[in-house]
Amino acid sequence: MLDGQATVSPALVKAMADTIHHRGPDDEGYYVSGSIGLGFRRLSIIDLKSGHQPLSNEDDSIWIVFNGEIYNYRELRTLLLDKGHVFKTQTDTEVIVHLYEEFGPGCLEKLRGMFGFAIWDEKAKALFLARDRVGIKPLYYCLTNESLVFASEIKAILADPSVNREIAPDIIDRFLTFLYLPGEETLLKGIRKLLPGHYLLVKDGRSVTRQYWDLRFAELSQSASHQDAESELLSLLAETVEQHMIADVPVGVLLSGGVDSTGVLSLAVNATDKKVSTFTVGFSGGAVADERPYAKLAADRFGTQHYDMTISARDFAAFLPKYVWHMEEPVCEPPAIALYYVSKLAKNHVTVLLSGEGGDEAFAGYSNYRNLVWLERMKRGGPLLNGALAKGFSLADSLFDSHRFAKYVPLMSDRFPDYYYSRTSNPHRFTGNRLGEVYSADFARAIDREHSLASVRQLQQHVRGQNTLDAMLYIDTKTWLPDDLLIKADKMTMANSIELRVPLLDHRVLEFAASLPPSLKLNGVSTKYILKKALSKDIPAEIRDRKKTGFPVPYESWLRNDLKDMVWGVLTDDKTIGRGYFRKDAIEGLLLASSNGSDYSKEIFSLLSLELWQRAFLEREAVVLQ
Repeated sequence: MLDGQATVSPALVKAMADTIHHRGPDDEGYYVSGSIGLGFRRLSIIDLKSGHQPLSNEDDSIWIVFNGEIYNYRELRTLLLDKGHVFKTQTDTEVIVHLYEEFGPGCLEKLRGMFGFAIWDEKAKALFLARDRVGIKPLYYCLTNESLVFASEIKAILADPSVNREIAPDIIDRFLTFLYLPGEETLLKGIRKLLPGHYLLVKDGRSVTRQYWDLRFAELSQSASHQDAESELLSLLAETVEQHMIADVPVGVLLSGGVDSTGVLSLAVNATDKKVSTFTVGFSGGAVADERPYAKLAADRFGTQHYDMTISARDFAAFLPKYVWHMEEPVCEPPAIALYYVSKLAKNHVTVLLSGEGGDEAFAGYSNYRNLVWLERMKRGGPLLNGALAKGFSLADSLFDSHRFAKYVPLMSDRFPDYYYSRTSNPHRFTGNRLGEVYSADFARAIDREHSLASVRQLQQHVRGQNTLDAMLYIDTKTWLPDDLLIKADKMTMANSIELRVPLLDHRVLEFAASLPPSLKLNGVSTKYILKKALSKDIPAEIRDRKKTGFPVPYESWLRNDLKDMVWGVLTDDKTIGRGYFRKDAIEGLLLASSNGSDYSKEIFSLLSLELWQRAFLEREAVVLQ
């Protein structure tokens, strides 16, 4: 969209859409009129014969391009028909058009699903961009004095030659602090993410961004019993999974061997009379726990058509350039590569996949939630007890030759939530920034550290006074979830033209979880208490009772051994060091320490991702995608 004095080039809109062909190989469409241009690539899921986009209302005064799925579109369609709206397709896309006609920006409050969309209102001369509440679907934009360029992926925006490719040093530091990019800024100056639960309205030469949804935590009355909460949750999950099964193409389920994905599968098979396909992945080398036997156990229990595969260090290395190309934002997320390969396998059989992503963030499934809640309780004992506990942590480390306890010592004197995301208090977010030690003197001076931390500092301030558990869940839902896990989930599956759906992140499920007292999420030492209770009845005991392993990938071993020469070659290369960010001796010291057994796998993978990202997006090195 340009200012009213210029026109959009149809060739440019097509070039932008062509860069994301993988997101929609089934169809393409364009609407260009004066200063507005909309382009679309379609992955056909619902109403395969119609649903061509861009799509308009009856008089062509409102046009939409839409990425995602609206799960309650049928009931919304009935509502709109009763109000006199006329439909020409059976798609969920057209529901949004008429809903916007009826309610304007208020239409967002009625949508249940995942989405990133743009609506051009010809009569009002207004452009309306919106992103779903949690950030399941991405939406990027670049706003200048002359234009607004937007897309589902950054590479489409970069297809516009007027968009500069200039890196932001503070955001490099942000990435190397959090190992992903929380907040709305990307590594490229001027290109931003529309935050989850927000919309952007451009009208009369002005733009305004508004938040339309936020997650609010409030305890239920004490009269609510565990049994009532469990029953209500199970009913809500069954409804949600049934809605997520709606499609005119085959649907499958990703299995990780854990409670969440197995629980989703149990609900999915009850929601359809069709045979469900399931998929999982394992790794060669035996360095990590193998999830495949547990996934196969679940598949046998529910009678699915099951497929699995194995990836090796060679597969991992071969995909790295494509990993940064598809992810677009440097993210330390090695499991994303496994997700790519299993999605590629699934594409031979289905177009839609369901996963159990999000259960840990909604219902407190990570061990750090339990550990920090107990730590904060112990700190109430006063300075003397805190000092004794700190000494006890240090002693435990020395006795057991472990570093598991030492990370809690500095937290004894730190105030919550100020330390959350500021030290190594969370196993999923390395935020002590040991990588700051490899910065060159010039780069260190160029960084505005407060700017690097600003997005998280704002969230810490927002949750001040909240109970410890819900404060952590809120921060993670606003950062780690959309900016790491969901970027991975979307980008790696869409790279294979697969749509991934995450029913545990339905906003009504999230709101229900937020309404529960903390004791129903973290019960003593039991994490994810109420979700496990609700899902576990039909789950094999071997899965229900096993220790949580996450989605283990043996990348630490691979980086240290199989991929050692490649890692050293990239990170000590003259091109890498010549950028001026890092000291070569410090990088070599980090790699040597890793070779000698120290675990710097996250730091090394992050540095590798950053360098490969720069070569792909700043220097435009060709990436072979087939």
